[in-house]
Order: sequence, then C-alpha cells, then structure tokens
Amino acid sequence: MRKQQERETEEAPGDAIDKGHPRRWAALAVVALGVFVTTLDGTIVNIALPSLSADLGATTRELQWIVDSYLLVFAGLLLAAGGLGDRFGRKRSLIIGLAIFGITSAFAGSVDTPTELIIGRALMGIGAAGIFPATLAIITNMFADPTERAKAIGIWAATSGIGVAAGPISGGWLLENFWWGSVFYINVPIAIIAIIATVFVVPESRDEDVPRMDRVGLLLSIASITAIVFTIIEAPEFGWLSGVTFAGFVASTVLLATFVWWELRVENPLLPVRIFKNLRFSAASVAVTSAFFALFGFIFLITQYFQLVRGYSPLEAGIRTLPVAFAIAAASIISPLLVERIGTKYVVSGGLATMAIGFAWVAAASATTPYLEIVGQMLLLGGGLGATTAPATESIMGSLPVEKAGIGSAVNDTTRELGGTLGVAVIGSIFSSVYVNTLADGPIFSSLSGEARTVTEESVVGAGNVAQTLGPDAQRFFTEVSDAFLAGQAVACLVVAGVAVAGALFALRFLPARAEGDELILSETEVDFELALSMN
Repeated sequence: MRKQQERETEEAPGDAIDKGHPRRWAALAVVALGVFVTTLDGTIVNIALPSLSADLGATTRELQWIVDSYLLVFAGLLLAAGGLGDRFGRKRSLIIGLAIFGITSAFAGSVDTPTELIIGRALMGIGAAGIFPATLAIITNMFADPTERAKAIGIWAATSGIGVAAGPISGGWLLENFWWGSVFYINVPIAIIAIIATVFVVPESRDEDVPRMDRVGLLLSIASITAIVFTIIEAPEFGWLSGVTFAGFVASTVLLATFVWWELRVENPLLPVRIFKNLRFSAASVAVTSAFFALFGFIFLITQYFQLVRGYSPLEAGIRTLPVAFAIAAASIISPLLVERIGTKYVVSGGLATMAIGFAWVAAASATTPYLEIVGQMLLLGGGLGATTAPATESIMGSLPVEKAGIGSAVNDTTRELGGTLGVAVIGSIFSSVYVNTLADGPIFSSLSGEARTVTEESVVGAGNVAQTLGPDAQRFFTEVSDAFLAGQAVACLVVAGVAVAGALFALRFLPARAEGDELILSETEVDFELALSMN
C-alpha cells in the first residue's frame, strides 16, 4: 500500500508542479539526453550526405528524401504522440520512443540502397515523435517556478546546440574510420543508456482527462504535410510551373483547409485550432517555424559546401561547424536572462533578424572565402537561433495549463519539425533548380554526353566522378560545377534570409513582450476567430 501511495504521489501532475519534483534537475539531464540523440542524428545525417551520395549513388533529390522522410514522419506524428503521452504517460512515451528510435537506427545503418535508407529514416521518425513531446511535457510538469522552468527550457534548447556540435564531429570521425552505417548505429547505445536512466530517474505524469483520439484529424494532418513536402521536393523534376506541381499545391492547400475546418468542428480536436487566438502562443509558433526553416535549409547546404566545394574531409567539415553549435547553446542559456530585462518580443524578433543578416552574408560566400569569415556567419546564425527558440518555446509552453503540456509540447515540436522539413524541401529544390540552370551555361558541361550531363545534374558527387574522365578539362569542368553550386546556395540563402525577416517582423508585431498570466485552452463555446468565420 505504501508503494502504491508513493507511486500515485509521484504520478500526480499537480503535486509535481505545485511543489517541484525533488529529482527535477536529474530528470532534466535524462530527458535532455533524449533530445540530444534526436538532434545528434539530424546533424550526423547531414555531414554524411556526400558519403551517402558516393557510396549508395544517391541523387540530390534522394538526399532530400533521406533527410525529409525522417522529418516528415516526425512532424506528422507529433500531435498524436503528444496526445498519447498525455493519456498514457509521458515517461512511458519517452521509453517507447527511445526503444523504437534505437531499433530503427540499427535498421537504417544496415541497408544497401537509397530507397531502403529513406524507409529506415521514416521509421526512425516514429521513434523521434514519441521522444520529443514527452521531454518538454515532463519538464513543464516538473518545474513549478516560472523562472526556474524558463531556465530548464533554456537548457533543453541548448541541448540542441550540443547535438549540433557533437553530430558533425562524431559523424566525421565515424565516416573516416568506419562505413557510413556507423552514423546510425551510434544512436543505439545512447538510446539504451537513456532508457535505463529514464526508468530510474524520470517521474511519470499524465492528464487524467484526455478525450478520445481524433483519428480523422490525424490522417488529414499527415496527408496535408506529406502533400506539400512531396510537391516541393519533386517540383524541380516535374517543373515548378507544370500541371503536376500545380495540382500538388492545390491538393495540399485543400487538405490543409479541410484539416482546419474539421478541427474547428470536431468535439475533441487533435489540434485545438482556437489556441492560436492567443498571440503569445501563435506568434511564438511562427517564430519557431521560421527559425528552423532557416536552420535545416542552411545545414543541408553547408555540409555539402565544406566537403564538395572546399574539399574538406567529413571530420574536418564537422569541426568547422562547431561555431554555430556553440552559438546556439550559449544564446539558448543567455536569452531567458534577456527576456527578463527587455521582454520576449524583442529577444525573439532580434534573434530572427540576426539570422537574416547571417544568411544574407552567407549568400556572398565563394570557394575561397576565408574560414574566419564563415565563422562570423555561423556565429550570427547560431546566436540568432538560440535567442529565438528558447524564449519562443517557453512562451508556447507558458500559454497552456500544465495538464495539457503534452499537446503544447507537440505543437512546439511540430512547428520545429515542419519548419525544418519545409526548409530542406524548399531550399533543396531552389538549390537544385538554380544549380541545373547555371550548369547549362558552362561550355564543358554542354559538350558532355547526355548521360554525363544527367549524372552531373543529379549531384555534385556525380559531377566529381564525371570529372575524372575528362583529363585536362577536369579542373575547368569542376570550376563550372562549383560555380553552379555556389549560385544555387546564394539564391537559397537569400530566400532563407527573407523567411527570417518575415518571421522577425511577425514576432515584433504580434508577440507579446510579457506573459499576462492567462492560461489557454479555449472552450468550444467561445466565438470562432476570423479564420473560422471566413470559412463558414
């Protein structure tokens, strides 16, 4: 009986929040390990892209899908995973997510073709969807004091920076000493350690009043996200103005509108759309989406720039990405202190503006840009990201009552992953289009056979293989390829800078400077906001 009472006390969300769980800081370290392994995976995969292209023969489009299949499933299942964690227990969700992530990582490291790897990465997204919402929900339930909770969320966000740092370095070392599959197998021991620590350290919490799952909303959300990402990634193949691309955008728009329409009318929606009436919630969500759109798009290109244009090894490229990681971690820890002084609005909008400046600067990079100049660019990007995500995440979570921490965490994570998914899809597609069009103007490229031109258009690694067959013209040809890569990178970075500027202006206009103490889950009897009215 005594053990049962202790268990019930530990699982009571109200007690954990009111008094602050005695193991909250130790548990924070454990859940941060869960965040770390998923972040580590993302950056390791990006540093491995040239190796995957060379060893598996993956094209640029397949590389996009290797990155985005994971993000797509991750983003599509986050809302459902957050709701399931609220219902059945966040600790349980974290353990199951880590187990799935470890098993599917081993599978991804064992495949032989790009298609199989895309499938493996999609399966890994299922595990990640169970991990991320649970970590932030557990933190929100453990930390009672708002100031202490903001610091905890800052540490949670800083962990992403540590993962960004560890991924390229560990991935580079693994790729230089082992085969490409080792970058996925590294997740297995980390997941095992995190599972064991979670069992013994992390308290359980749940929402005792969770309604039944909105299955229609879940299917519509996955369908709409999949449609938009698939259309963007495949647009260079079919043509941006082709009927197939147009139909894809129409279909994704209709699916998204249907999802919103359904969520406004169903009794227990997967996503309570009315929560976006709270500007502290909605403006922060837009800021996070903008920031991760920019970050993932940048990482997709910069790892290839370092290895394919500058000629660095995977480990050398990984070490050279350290400044952006350190800047993310430092800014994530410092930004809550700045919020106390000047308010969330100005810290978040300033962070996005800083990112925009950094991307505009990256757009001017060439094959001979000094590394110290690139360091300055990465410090702006990482510092801006850290200053954006930590305060915006705290704003999102602080807008909701603690018993709804799972769905709040899921929405926050969905904005992150949806932004990242679209970042890779949009930036990769823009890059591919500009790269191919610029190549067409090169005299050496124009003189190649049709097969050699196709191989060159599909990837820079393929272009390197073609160059080996050209004898004295090899260097001139690779110069054409490098110039085309830089042209694509420049346009893509300017687009990203524009997205960051738009996010900064939106946050400056709509994000409240301070929390007003109002917890939000709007009731079904409240008046629909303007979007609902316009759809009726």
